Amino acid sequence: MKIMGLDFGTRTIGIALSDDCKIIASGFENFTYKEGDYESCYNHLVEIIKNNRVDEIVIGLPYHMNGDASDKIEIINKFSEELSKRSNIKVVGMDERLTTVLAHSYMLQADMSRAKRKKVVDKVSAVIILEDYMERKKNGTIK
Repeated sequence: MKIMGLDFGTRTIGIALSDDCKIIASGFENFTYKEGDYESCYNHLVEIIKNNRVDEIVIGLPYHMNGDASDKIEIINKFSEELSKRSNIKVVGMDERLTTVLAHSYMLQADMSRAKRKKVVDKVSAVIILEDYMERKKNGTIK
């Protein structure tokens, strides 16, 4: 069984999956959708969940640097609830502060062009969210 990591954006969802041992996170894809068309997102994610034997889902929650919740968190929480209903899997929220900055930093170190970075940043952010979640589970700070 695998864990799915999600970086939820207004038009793109970065998707990462763990290996079966839940040790390694890998970018799976960036899923692009029309803003507000969550139905296509649910259908696509549930298909990935079924085809890849996913039994855990973690989604990034965008807090402000001072710890306050951003306006987007309410939308993500509603999205998570519906995805949980449709997949029969609990969706766990993880603080995603600085994941996009970190993703860009990794890609700059890899000398990736700006155009290429723009295409994959959400997927890389999903990997970072998933890695953080798996590390916290391993260390016992998340159950």
